[in-house]
Amino acid sequence: MSANSIFQFFVPKDKKFFPLFEKDAANLVMIGETLVKLVKTENVTERSVFIRQIEELEHKGDEITHELFTELSSNFITPFDREDIHRLASAIDDVADHILSASARIDLYNITIFSEAVLLLSEKIRDGAIEIQKAMNGLKNGKALTEARDACVKITTLENEADWIFNVAIAKLFETEKDAISVIKQKELLQILETATDKAEDAANTIETIIIKYS
Repeated sequence: MSANSIFQFFVPKDKKFFPLFEKDAANLVMIGETLVKLVKTENVTERSVFIRQIEELEHKGDEITHELFTELSSNFITPFDREDIHRLASAIDDVADHILSASARIDLYNITIFSEAVLLLSEKIRDGAIEIQKAMNGLKNGKALTEARDACVKITTLENEADWIFNVAIAKLFETEKDAISVIKQKELLQILETATDKAEDAANTIETIIIKYS
């Protein structure tokens, strides 16, 4: 029996958790895409619109996470281990939280000019969200575990690339920026964005754990 068949045999049919995870992953992709739009635009009005959109999407994600935890507390039968459901929902929520934190810093600190590193890290976050969505789809189907694993590997690659971008950006920031306040603002923004990719990797690691347990 193939690993995919074994996975389908052990994982019970689910009409509650997977639909919520699908909504959560799709919402995360929208937040990631909005973040990229935010750091790309030079229009002040557009920037404010994107910041508000990120806030709304993050709140929507919080609601989905709450629904997942409510289902977890009220259902005896779950599609996979309860701790893995909690861990995965928390990791996805953490990515969204860090995107919101980055957008809030941009707003509060009145950051209007973004380095190439900020744009690159934002794109890594968006791409990671897309891969999380692919992995969740593969996990749900049961027949597409290879695609789910490939998506998890890609997320790890994105996180490694984000680490490199962050380290180079920090070194360049300390070398070229003479204004101490600007250094603090830029460093904090870069750190939040890089941490978001770490949280995406946490989600990928949990998905890989689920696959291993049932394969």
